[in-house]
Amino acid sequence: MPFEKTGSIRIWALFSAQEKRNIAIYVVGLMFYKFGLEAFNGSIVTLATNRYEQDAFKSGTPSRTFEKVGLLSGLNQAFQCIGSILIAPLTKRWPTRTVLSISIFVFALFTAILMIVDSATGGRIKPTNFQQAHEYDYSYYGRYNTNGIIPIYCITGVAYGMVELIRRVIPRDIVGDNDQKLKRMDALVHIFYEIAGVSGAFTTGLGLIPRLGNNYSFIITPIFFTIAAIIWLFIRTLGLAMTNPEAQISSDDANSKSNYFVSVIKGFILFGQSIYIGGKIIFINRKFIWLWSCYSLTLYAHRYLENGIAPQIAQRYLGNSAWSQIIVGGSNFGELLGAVVVFFLSGVIKTPIPWSRLDALILLIVWYIPYYYPPSNNVKYAWIIAATYIPIGFGSSIDDISLNAYIQSSLSHLESKHKNISALGAVVAFLYSSYIIIYAIANPLLGKYLDSVYQSSKTVRPVFVNTVAIQLTIISVVVFVSTFIPKGAITLNPSLLQENDSASVTDSVENTNVMFNKNRESGEVVRKGVAQGVKKEMNSDMNTYF
Repeated sequence: MPFEKTGSIRIWALFSAQEKRNIAIYVVGLMFYKFGLEAFNGSIVTLATNRYEQDAFKSGTPSRTFEKVGLLSGLNQAFQCIGSILIAPLTKRWPTRTVLSISIFVFALFTAILMIVDSATGGRIKPTNFQQAHEYDYSYYGRYNTNGIIPIYCITGVAYGMVELIRRVIPRDIVGDNDQKLKRMDALVHIFYEIAGVSGAFTTGLGLIPRLGNNYSFIITPIFFTIAAIIWLFIRTLGLAMTNPEAQISSDDANSKSNYFVSVIKGFILFGQSIYIGGKIIFINRKFIWLWSCYSLTLYAHRYLENGIAPQIAQRYLGNSAWSQIIVGGSNFGELLGAVVVFFLSGVIKTPIPWSRLDALILLIVWYIPYYYPPSNNVKYAWIIAATYIPIGFGSSIDDISLNAYIQSSLSHLESKHKNISALGAVVAFLYSSYIIIYAIANPLLGKYLDSVYQSSKTVRPVFVNTVAIQLTIISVVVFVSTFIPKGAITLNPSLLQENDSASVTDSVENTNVMFNKNRESGEVVRKGVAQGVKKEMNSDMNTYF
């Protein structure tokens, strides 16, 4: 292909005028989204941390702060799983840009609710010269039950999961399924995404939280999310994949679709079906099976370091929960550097294998954390820890971008084979949901373990040996070994035999389709009523793929 021979100076010229326009619109909206997201996520975690610490102090009970914060984050992740499952059938029926815009607008609405509740219960913006009467004095907070944050954060998790999953599939809709274009677009988008992420994290930790208090520091979030939702409506995507006319449901079934309960049941069936399809695509193909560890486990590891470990370090090591955003900002800066490297080296490193191996090795940096003794209440050491997160973010970024491009390009040939569920959406939903389930279960359990040890020994370092050093070392080893599973992956910079693998998968799909069509013609598959219509649709979907 001609663009593979083009130098880095002419990379932008590889895209058509419409692709450039769509990328520009997508990037602008994404930067508004990311900045607002950093303000929201950073504020909510620190708000919950402070409120649970305050509640324990007032009641005189042992602190269970990180068990509860872990539960909060875990439930949010679990509801992200629901949101990610919703995407596969939705993007098959409506344009991806429309689903994305609606999702982010719903997200905006529910981020505003928490501030409304805080204000209605006596909360206010942090006074300019506020002086704490004691370490856990946050008298400017609203007087609602801290557990009230949980349902709001869960609902935002649904929208968050939808948006994050769409971010991983919409590049294919904009530039097609070309691997090199996808890598370059993913890297280019990631550069601007992390510029917004770095600035958003530092602005939140150093500006918004100290000035407004973390109960109102995300006041910009609903505004920025709404702007992003409007901007994204102007994207003209390629992948407006609607149901194939030949696969439309019959008139009798169509009338039944108006029945609300039938629609709900069918929806749940499609949700489970998308996970089943995604998991089967992953685990029955040597080409894809390694993705589960390299994608889901590494994503869990990096999110746990940012959303689980950074707040613990900020609170227990440094004594200021807001400084966790400084640490996260260091990770985001590393992700920015990784995106720049992938953008210029995508033609040299043609597969994600080398990047996954590098990411696995970089994770071993965390061994210093249990043995680090910074003085508390000194922001200088938050910056030092943030600097150690830069290479961690770098490894995460280059791995994530390359894997997303590989998945998008490898699964594009299956996209038109399915009536109701996007193959790409199903696979990414399965991988993303796997990470979410792991995080949702592990984070509260590890938080409970941390709290129990902290109450007995007043230190979290023994916990960090197990939860940080040992846990992430195991993940590193599993990921590194997994990178040798695909064909031709033994070399340092392998070139996977994608064409041969793709052909075999496609042949298998087409052969199954022929068998199904013969069965249908012979009358072995007949639609009778809504229940049989749904059953047929499921059987058709399964046979279409496998």
